[in-house]
Amino acid sequence: MARRDDLTNKGPMSGNKRSHALNATKRKFNLNLQKILVTLENGSKVKIKVSAKTAKTLKKQGFVA
Repeated sequence: MARRDDLTNKGPMSGNKRSHALNATKRKFNLNLQKILVTLENGSKVKIKVSAKTAKTLKKQGFVA
């Protein structure tokens, strides 16, 4: 299962984990994915997997029940 936003197609980012001695080891920053129920234009409802930021935007625009 891909950790990817269904609407914006955003995925995980990579970066470095830094210790107290500033040693760098690679790590992955995953999205905060949530499953939400979205109401479409024709009135049907679809469950999609989006990031928390996208879910907040959809709720503000009135697409989330």
